[in-house]
Amino acid sequence: MRYVKLVFMFLAVAAALVAADPFVGTWKVNPAKSKFKTGVAPKEQTVTISESEANLDIAVKGTAADGTPISTHYTVPAGGGNGKVVESPYEAVSGKRMSANERETSYSKGGKVVYTTHAQLSKDGKTLTVHSKGANPAGQMVDGTVTYDKQ
Repeated sequence: MRYVKLVFMFLAVAAALVAADPFVGTWKVNPAKSKFKTGVAPKEQTVTISESEANLDIAVKGTAADGTPISTHYTVPAGGGNGKVVESPYEAVSGKRMSANERETSYSKGGKVVYTTHAQLSKDGKTLTVHSKGANPAGQMVDGTVTYDKQ
């Protein structure tokens, strides 16, 4: 009986370790809840986050306020660290995990961080709020918050 309890305990721990990252999913911008001090929110945007081994694979597609297409794709370690740019105007990307529901991502050009995002997931896991500051992919200075709804 003691061994059965031990097996169940190990299974419970293993299940917790392989649980999906709370950021994983498809997120669509909610323009009504997005606010900017400088710059403008995208007209439409979808962020798809999936897990690939120990990395998060992040693809961003959409349309900027001026009608130009938005397309970025990169991977970052789920626990934080330097990532790999697949498609982006930025040369490098790195992530930092602040907590289970909070992350920060820095984007660099020429060895210098030019854009930073701070993402906060709601307690119910249905809303993702991302504060962005710096030079966006189009090179425009922005300081604002974009709200995404989980699909």
